[in-house]
Amino acid sequence: MLKPEEILKFIQDDSASEKKKFARMGQRYYEGNHDIENYRLYYYNENGKLVEDKNRSNIKISHPFFSELVEQAAQYMLSGKDGFMKSDNPSLQKVLDERFNENDDFIAETYELLIGAMSKGFEYMYAYTREDGSTAFQCADSIGVVEVRAKDTDDGCQYMIYRYTDRIEKGRKKINRIEVHDKEQVYFYVQDGENSVPVLDPDAKLNPKPHKTYRKEGSKDIYYDDFGYIPFFRLDNCKKQFSDLRPVKALIDDYDLMACGLSNNIQDASEYLVVVKGFQGDNMEELMQNIRTKKHVGVDGDSGGDVDFKTVDIPYEARKIKLEMDEKNIYKFGFGLNMAGFKDTAATTNIAIKAMYSLLDLKANRLEIRLKQFLRKILEVVLREVNEEQGTAYQTSDVYFDFAREIPTNEKENADIELVEAQRRQAEVNTVISLADTLDDDTVLKLICEQLDIDYSEVKDKLPKDDGGSEGMTQSAIDGIVVEE
Repeated sequence: MLKPEEILKFIQDDSASEKKKFARMGQRYYEGNHDIENYRLYYYNENGKLVEDKNRSNIKISHPFFSELVEQAAQYMLSGKDGFMKSDNPSLQKVLDERFNENDDFIAETYELLIGAMSKGFEYMYAYTREDGSTAFQCADSIGVVEVRAKDTDDGCQYMIYRYTDRIEKGRKKINRIEVHDKEQVYFYVQDGENSVPVLDPDAKLNPKPHKTYRKEGSKDIYYDDFGYIPFFRLDNCKKQFSDLRPVKALIDDYDLMACGLSNNIQDASEYLVVVKGFQGDNMEELMQNIRTKKHVGVDGDSGGDVDFKTVDIPYEARKIKLEMDEKNIYKFGFGLNMAGFKDTAATTNIAIKAMYSLLDLKANRLEIRLKQFLRKILEVVLREVNEEQGTAYQTSDVYFDFAREIPTNEKENADIELVEAQRRQAEVNTVISLADTLDDDTVLKLICEQLDIDYSEVKDKLPKDDGGSEGMTQSAIDGIVVEE
């Protein structure tokens, strides 16, 4: 068992790690909080000191490209209509549909898992037991999960620490809940503030609590059991656990800077440069303050004094071109789908649409490899439970994964293709019918069944028996065929 001081030390060390630093950055960008929010303007005053310029326009707008890239990939991965866990065994397929494919809770948690893995670099899902005794899974925020290795503990045991914020009290003080999991049970702690030593949760009815607590049907008794393993499963976005933000962060920051710079230029277009000639006063800032507030200033024309106001042209075209380049590169290097490409009406054919999805397909294919490995571990837990309850012998090898991702198509083009195909089949059937007098009945019937995709053996069995021979049988079958135009 970990000591409270050890728990705090592990949490603090993990929070300060580079891995969690990048994870928090990815989460921040996914939530639309970019570095541009901290952008400030400075200038040197008349004393040569660098001071913040609070008079100039400083618009700060985050453009959430990263949120779109992550959402695109997550929704595309789960876009298949018939689920992604398959089996050739009908009874096993029924179990898979019930526990995974048609389980809205599991699909929702898997969606959050994908979002977290791509935005933060890695995400967790943990197993828990429902009241009916079945195992369910829930996504766990990787920012609050700490993996503790056995060699780093005094008792030589491996642990998983999960910390999450329960509430925020007055004064913005966080009250955190901490769960410490080992292979048999979970300990519950409460932390008053971010850096305080956690204490055992006094409100927990059972502390420590076995992993599995459930009631059997028809019994009021509570049964306890353990998983035999730490019930946390991790999905990595890549081997180094980097988020998808890494290759596009600089491009997104540059886009924010260019776009906000253009907004500032437009905002400041009503401003002007003040050219002061023959100024002999003591305070130039007082002169500028009079111009800003009183909108007038007095000058001595006899001594050559003058004030001239000049405007500056906005570098609109240069910023526009740079914004377009950044946007194109964000989708290119972020492996996303740039919807701007669909503005061209010539790019709506099925081939063009598939080409537009090519980068997103590459990203999904890479993620699919690791997701299959992850789901295989989840599947093993569920099948072991099902085998114990139902006396079956299902194996993970009986299950395969099929992520039939859906790509939109041009419906008009599909209809045209179907029409051409129907016309081709009709022409071929008509050709076969025209040769009915030349070919034997069985051959004609087989050819017609091939064109209409009909089982020849079933049709043959349904034909009326003719005592006088087979002559006329094919013609009667042909007469009963309706070819759609």
